[in-house]
Order: sequence, then C-alpha cells, then structure tokens
Amino acid sequence: MEKTPKKWISIRTKPAEYDTIYNQYQQTTCRNLSQYARQVLLKKPVVMKYRNQSADEILSALIAIKNEMTAIGNNYNQAVKKLHTVKDIPEMLTWILSNDLRQQQLLEFTKSILLQLEKIYGQCMQK
Repeated sequence: MEKTPKKWISIRTKPAEYDTIYNQYQQTTCRNLSQYARQVLLKKPVVMKYRNQSADEILSALIAIKNEMTAIGNNYNQAVKKLHTVKDIPEMLTWILSNDLRQQQLLEFTKSILLQLEKIYGQCMQK
C-alpha cells in the first residue's frame, strides 16, 4: 500500500464554485483540501465540525471569570505578603483600612459571578 499519493487529478472551477468547495472543506476535520476532495470523490464519510454557540458563550463567560479570579488572587497574595512585613500597630491599621476596599470589590465580584452563573443556568434550562 502506497503511503503518499502519486497521481494528480486537476480540475478547473469557476471562482464561485471554488469558494463553495473551499467553504465546505473548512467545515470539516480534513487536514487539507486534497484530503477533503479524495474523501468526497471516493464517497467516504467526511466528518464535519460542529459549533455549539451557547457552549461558546458559556466558555467565554467562564474564561472571563477565571481571568478576573486570577487577578483577584494575585492582588490578595500581594496584600498578604505586605501584611507579613508590617511591624507596628499604626502600619497594621493602615493595611486594614486599605484592604477594606479590596474586600468590598471581592464581595461585589463574587455577587457578579453568581449572577452570571444563574444567567448561564437559565439559558441552559431553556434549551
């Protein structure tokens, strides 16, 4: 059995036909246009790609949440490192007051995560 094809088949198409063929090829899992053409011409099955838009939207929302949680975690780690360097009471009070705003932001972000997850859940339950 030959590993690489040795024979060539050339066909001419109109630009619109080529665009149609190429667009159909791009919707498959074929590695290249030649592989797609061989599959079609030999009447072998062609595996089509499938996009689930609602899953894409959920994934985008979850990625945004992950990125924000990473940023919050980094800020929290920096704040805790700074707390470990505090040596006296007035400096500790300053640290506590400055981190009160961060705590409020964290609580607000947690609420927004819950709202987004409820929205995603609602969308999934409608389908």
